[in-house]
Amino acid sequence: MINPAKRRSVLGWLAASLLALLLAGAMPATAQDGQGGHKLIAKGDKCVRDVDFMRRNHMNILKHQRVETMRKGVRGSQDSLKNCIECHVNPATNSVASSKEDFCMGCHSYAAVKVDCFECHSSKPKASIVGTHPIIAPGQQSEGKDKQSGLSGKIPRQMQAKLASLNMGEGVK
Repeated sequence: MINPAKRRSVLGWLAASLLALLLAGAMPATAQDGQGGHKLIAKGDKCVRDVDFMRRNHMNILKHQRVETMRKGVRGSQDSLKNCIECHVNPATNSVASSKEDFCMGCHSYAAVKVDCFECHSSKPKASIVGTHPIIAPGQQSEGKDKQSGLSGKIPRQMQAKLASLNMGEGVK
């Protein structure tokens, strides 16, 4: 016959184990299991690298690209921060880091990791430059068009002539 104290100890251990298993199923998902604290926002159907690899190594890729850009002048790579922002921008906020629903901040706030990329860089994709000329109001018709720079709008003819002569290498007259 089993000692009653030992029986209570074994039953207590089994009950604690069962409770732990039940609670583990009710715990929130972690970022590692692909069920992170945010919805994945992406324009394409595939990232430049495997999702699990990017989740664990994106910071190293971005640092490497930063060194390549700053020291060697390499720009326009698929690993650039600009490409990440353009693909993962939240259409509702037009940003990757302005709220916890945005791509970067969703995961970083869930993991309690500070994002320092956007202390220097914009978290929004570059805006369209249509109608952003400082002299020309959007919708104004051009009196001419500078062929090299593509400027259009109401530019005085004298300025157009100076621009044209500068573009032709003749200098200012």
